[in-house]
Formats: sequence, C-alpha cells, structure tokens
Amino acid sequence: MPTIAAMLQHYAEQQQLLDFEGTMETDIAGVYFHRASKSSPRQPLIYNSGIIVVGQGHKVIHFNDHKIHYGAGDYLVLGVPVPLECEAFTDDNLPVLGIAIDIDPALLHKLVNQMAQHQSAAPLRECRQLSGVQSAKLDSAMEQVTKRLLAVLSNPLEADIFGEDIVKELVYRVLCGPQGHTLFGLAMHDGHYARIARTLSIMHSDYAKPITVEALAEQVNMSISSFHRAFKQVTYESPLQYLKKLRLAKAKTLITTHGTKANEAALLVGYTSPSQFSREFKRHFNKTPRDMLLQ
Repeated sequence: MPTIAAMLQHYAEQQQLLDFEGTMETDIAGVYFHRASKSSPRQPLIYNSGIIVVGQGHKVIHFNDHKIHYGAGDYLVLGVPVPLECEAFTDDNLPVLGIAIDIDPALLHKLVNQMAQHQSAAPLRECRQLSGVQSAKLDSAMEQVTKRLLAVLSNPLEADIFGEDIVKELVYRVLCGPQGHTLFGLAMHDGHYARIARTLSIMHSDYAKPITVEALAEQVNMSISSFHRAFKQVTYESPLQYLKKLRLAKAKTLITTHGTKANEAALLVGYTSPSQFSREFKRHFNKTPRDMLLQ
C-alpha cells in the first residue's frame, strides 16, 4: 500500500487541491485535510482538540519550558483546544500534508465504557498527566487505520458507507496507544481534565461576555486554587491568559477574514478598551491590526 504522504498527495490531486492552502473538511464529517505549500514562521494560534496525523513535513510547537516536534510518521492528540506558538516546515520542498480528526464525545464515552466492560481500560487508572498536547509515533495499527481512512476519502460512496466506522476504529487505536490517557481523561466526567474541558467549552462559546475565574471554578465545582492548578496543567496557561489569547485569536479572524475594523473587533470579542486591545494585539502577534489587515 502507498505511504500516507502518497495517499494524501493523491487525494489532493483527485480533489483538485494542488493550489489549496489551509484546512478543509472532507466528505467524512469531522475529518479534515490540511495542506501548506510553504514553511511558516513561529506564530501564535489556537490548536483545536482532535487527532492530527502528519503525512509530510514537520512542525514545532513552542511552550514556555519545552517544545514538541512532530512530523511524518507522528500523530498528535489534543483533548482540548490549546493556545500555543507553532512553526511549520516543508521537507525537500514538498508541501506539508496531514489530516485532523475531531473527537466526538458520544463516541469517546461509548468506546471507553466498552473497554471498561472488557477490563481493557488500564490507562483509565493512569490519567495523572493532565497535559493538553501530546504526540506519539504511528504504530502499525494506527498506520493501517489511517491508510484505510485515506483510501475511502477518495471514494464518496465508500466514505459515506465506511467512514464513520473507520473513524471509530482510529479513536479506539488512540485509546490503546501511548497517548490514550489524554482521551481517557477527557471521558472521566468527574476528573480534573474533563472539568477543565467543560470550562474551555464555556469559554469558547462565551468569550465575548464578562468572565471571571471564580464563576468558572464554581461551574465545575472546584476550589479556585485547584481550578487554577488544573487549568494550567491542561492548557499551559492561566485562565485569564487563556481568555486573552482566545479573544485575540477571534479578533484576528474577524480582521483578516471579514475585514472588521480594529475598534469594532475589540468590542465583538469582549474588550472594553480599544487602546488596550491594540496594545495586546501588537504584543501577541507582533503586528498591529492594521498590518494584519494589509498583509
């Protein structure tokens, strides 16, 4: 069978995506194709939760105290959306290619329950590591299910018939792998990881509203000190720093995609002071809103 990179290239050719830049949803709901023809410098962004499989090229994710390198032959597991800084690199002048798979909560809970019934949920007892971003090497089972997913993507009928089942197996293979604890933690309703995940869901839907740490902690029934500690373990950020980066990312999208003026974007994402917004935007992206609009 061809390599994952070759199958992704074939998909791009078949779908006439050889000039496409970015990420787009495929015929299988929750499965996304990614392509970038050029390397990109280190820049702040928010990685959505999900499973990312790289077929070609490589990336470096930067945190305050460490880095995560991942590329062809690796997959990344994110249980929650995380603000981070990332740079991407093409290899041998070939485009960066990959796929991303959303993690459906209902599917995840069903799989975890089934595994628990069969005493196959050993990682469930090992969910002490709360980190929101982890990478791992593709083992044989993960590689094979990824290839089957890519194979059916090229056939709309087979994507419709088999796609959901293959995604189910892929999530199961992740649960069985070295980063399975991330997804097990997400499925534990009363665990700290799952509580922070619920908090992030609130923040992503209500980011433009006034939000306090006290209210967030109360909503997930945690003390403020425990909430702060768990939140930083999962996202590498304090709650207020996360909220600021989320608002700035949303503002950037409004400005670059919709041409929204800076003052209006500031108000739409929850800032009450346009001058504070401009200062923090420039500090975060190293560009003014006007520069971002003109690029």
